[in-house]
Amino acid sequence: MGFLGGFLDRFKRGLQKTREAFAAPLRKLISVFRTLDDATIEELETILIGADVGVEATRKIVDGLRAAYKKGEIKTADQVLDWLKKDLKARLAGDGVDLLHAPSGPTVILVCGVNGVGKTTSIAKLADYFQKQGKRVILAASDTFRAAAVEQLSLWSERLGVDIVKHRQGADPAAVVFDAADAAVARKADYLIVDTAGRLQTKENLMKELGKIRNVAARKIPGAPHEVLLVLDATTGQNAISQAQHFADAVNVTGLFLAKLDGTAKGGIVIAIKERLKIPVKFVGLGETPADVARFNPDEFVDALFGE
Repeated sequence: MGFLGGFLDRFKRGLQKTREAFAAPLRKLISVFRTLDDATIEELETILIGADVGVEATRKIVDGLRAAYKKGEIKTADQVLDWLKKDLKARLAGDGVDLLHAPSGPTVILVCGVNGVGKTTSIAKLADYFQKQGKRVILAASDTFRAAAVEQLSLWSERLGVDIVKHRQGADPAAVVFDAADAAVARKADYLIVDTAGRLQTKENLMKELGKIRNVAARKIPGAPHEVLLVLDATTGQNAISQAQHFADAVNVTGLFLAKLDGTAKGGIVIAIKERLKIPVKFVGLGETPADVARFNPDEFVDALFGE
């Protein structure tokens, strides 16, 4: 399942900044260099790095292009775009892109990410996405450490008409999950979406809290959490990779929610993250409204990246 309704058109518009840093220079390069040679490939490498595809992924892409050129699979510069599209789609595809579900009962989704990445808004988008599929959703306000976090999530729950389980600020996050799991089972919810702390005093404290939440969820609902989504701010580019590594060390991240993709020329970070961390992007967010969300589809992403 990919982009819903007219979202693909909005997605193309949202990727405009990335397209200007990526596809536009590529087309210009190909119009200038009609033949493919080392100079052309070096220019291509610079363009990929500039779009935040990352050094590791860029090196592999360029090596593959050189090999295809030597084999005669690519003879002219104007064949590069088709080769590149095919290569990127293959890199972004693979196992793990499907959303994980509980075999029965509520599916528990743990949502994590540093403060400021748009975590609360992304949770609202997920809730809206599932509700539009006719699913019952409950939110657990377990980020009890950050001032106003519970209040912000409460406001979203009111706007969307979604149930929320919350305690006072400073309460034990695991206790919130304990009560929310009971509520999800009792109310026959399809999804329980759990907000978590974005930052504590030390990494050790953060790992400990996330571990407690995971353990409580698992005791209350078999197999929980079934999905652990990490929200990343696409505008931070390569810094998003270090954030992802930080949380992957603390909790078993199963998928990424890439937020604010419309506000950056660094959309190539999708490729860099997949190459470096092997964690699939499962959702993308564009804009501030709850409707601005979709399941990530590699083929549609690459087509939109090239403006097609």
